[in-house]
Amino acid sequence: MPRIPVRRAGLRAALQLFESEFMRLPVSAAALLLLGASMSWSVSAQVAEAPSTVSATYHAPSATQALKPGDKIGNLFHLNMESPYVLQRLTPRTYWYQSGFYATVFYVGDQGVMLFDALEGRTKTVLEAIRSVTDKPVTTIVYSHDHADHIGDMPQLLAALKDQKVKPRIVASRATAEKMKTLKSTLPRPTQIVGWPNGSFNFEKLKVELHGFTHAAHTDDHAAWLMVGERVLHAPDLLNPDQLPFVNFGGSERFLHLKQNLEAVDALRWDYFSGGHGNVGAHADFAFNLKFMDDLQAAVGKALADVPGGFGVDMKTINAHTAIMAAWLDEVARRTTETLRPTYGKYYGFESSTPLNARMVAMYMFSYK
Repeated sequence: MPRIPVRRAGLRAALQLFESEFMRLPVSAAALLLLGASMSWSVSAQVAEAPSTVSATYHAPSATQALKPGDKIGNLFHLNMESPYVLQRLTPRTYWYQSGFYATVFYVGDQGVMLFDALEGRTKTVLEAIRSVTDKPVTTIVYSHDHADHIGDMPQLLAALKDQKVKPRIVASRATAEKMKTLKSTLPRPTQIVGWPNGSFNFEKLKVELHGFTHAAHTDDHAAWLMVGERVLHAPDLLNPDQLPFVNFGGSERFLHLKQNLEAVDALRWDYFSGGHGNVGAHADFAFNLKFMDDLQAAVGKALADVPGGFGVDMKTINAHTAIMAAWLDEVARRTTETLRPTYGKYYGFESSTPLNARMVAMYMFSYK
């Protein structure tokens, strides 16, 4: 089987993905994953991309041709593995960027550029992408939420922009600003704070609305940022368009409130969704995710009813009851995954994410009646 070696930039991005998404694993497990990635990260030319979850029309990425709402970028997994970055025009002024499975958007105004987030490890390529379409300075940077994988490159980004005549302002919600203060964040603090949970600011002639989640699943300062006139919405880690939910629903701190968060964003007026990961999104992606979550909960509920406590544990061989819960969750997750396989098994990330997401939902359903 022929194999395509990944370019050096693709390998770095892949390793960053592993580092950021798997830090929650035990140290030994994370180390093994990183070691395996560094030794054998390559892409098979014979492996086809997973099918679209929403039967989307795919196109090659274009920095000049706007993407029709609902359409998506084709061959995106392989592009992430083999290219420094992917750039797609959404509107005459808004562009979507992705590198190493991390995405954001930027807007080109009359005098400057507004960029959402400072993606960790991606300052060089995001500035290359911006400079490929405009020579205007980056005058505004927006923190979507206080997670380092999305805003952790701010020191490097500001250093790269130090020769600009205009120093960029840093915009964040009050919830993000307060969280950074409480956690004693080492990242640059916002210079303009938007009211929480709802507020707005202007970038030149464009109004940008903040729609914060009073009760959030992902993290306490999670929010959606809507560029009103552009009808583009940026809410990293809410969902991965054209994919099944990532591990623990995109690293969410809880499953509770996730459905309400999705429904709230789906009700807003936008045409393009930027989820920080996955493809360019549309409302159809929200419908798919909500249906999948309903099916996942139903499958977990059946498994909870069918798997008795103590399943798979020889009580004579243990001296701690924690083994009972671990074995029980493993079996619930296994049965849930098999129940969903006929419908969802062909989609992106099914094997890797479904068992872990089933465990998360099981604990939610175990805790709330």
